[in-house]
Amino acid sequence: MRFSANLSFLFLERPFLERFAAAAACGFKGVEFHFPYAFPLDEVADAARCAGVEVVLFNFPAGDWGAGERGIACLPGRIAEFRAGVAVAAGYAEALDCARVNCLAGLRPAGIDEAQLRRTLVDNLRFAADAFAVNGRHVLMEPLNSRDTPGFFVDRTAPALALLDEADRSNLLLQYDIYHAQVMEGDLACTLATHLPRIGHIQLADNPGRHEPGTGEINFPFLFRHLNAIGYAGWAGCEYVPTGTSEGSFGWLSALLQNDMESK
Repeated sequence: MRFSANLSFLFLERPFLERFAAAAACGFKGVEFHFPYAFPLDEVADAARCAGVEVVLFNFPAGDWGAGERGIACLPGRIAEFRAGVAVAAGYAEALDCARVNCLAGLRPAGIDEAQLRRTLVDNLRFAADAFAVNGRHVLMEPLNSRDTPGFFVDRTAPALALLDEADRSNLLLQYDIYHAQVMEGDLACTLATHLPRIGHIQLADNPGRHEPGTGEINFPFLFRHLNAIGYAGWAGCEYVPTGTSEGSFGWLSALLQNDMESK
C-alpha cells in the first residue's frame, strides 16, 4: 500500500506550502490536496520538490468552494468556466508532474432537467479527458455522499461508472472514496474487487465522523489486506479529519507498516 497525505485535511495548523515538508517528515512519499490555485504554480512545485514528495492528485477548479459550491461540471451555464479551469489544471498538472486530476460534478440545481445536467457532465468529462490524454494523464470522477453534501449530482458508484461509460474515454477513471462509499452503499470489498480496473485512486476515512482509521466501523486492516490481495497498485489518500494532531493520528499506519515488516 502507498499512502498519500491529503494536505487539505492534515497539518492544517501550518500554512499550505509548509504542509508538504510536514507530510514528508511523517514518512509520506505522496501528497494530495483539493486545490492549488491560490498559490503560484512555481511555489507549489518548489514545495513538493524540496520536500521530496510526489503530488498524486488534486481537483479541477470547482466554483466558489467557500460559498458551498462543490464542482461545476454538470452545470449547463458554467461550461466555459469549467473548460477554462481544465486548462488551468493542466498547467499545474504539468508543472507538478501529477498524473491524475479529479472532477467534481457539482450540486444538482433546481429547475434544470436531469437529462441536461447529465449531458453537460458527460460532455465536460470528454473535454477534460481529451485535454489530459495529450500528456498521458488521467481524469477521475468522485462520487460524494449526499448525507454530507445534499444534492450532489453523483453520489454512488454505479451511476458514476455509467457516466464514465457514456463519456467513453480510456483515461477516465473512478475515484473511490471509502468513506463516501460506506455512507451511501457499503459492500466495500466486493465493489473494490469488481471495479478495480476502473479505479484510478482511493481515498480513506472512517465512519462515522470521517476520522482516521480505527475510530469507527470500517475494518481497515481487512480492507488493506484485501486491496493487496486483489492487486491494487495505486495510492490511498488519507483524507480524514484527525481526532487530535495530524502527527498523533498515524498510529494505524505505524501498526500497518510494522505488521507488513513482520510478515516479511
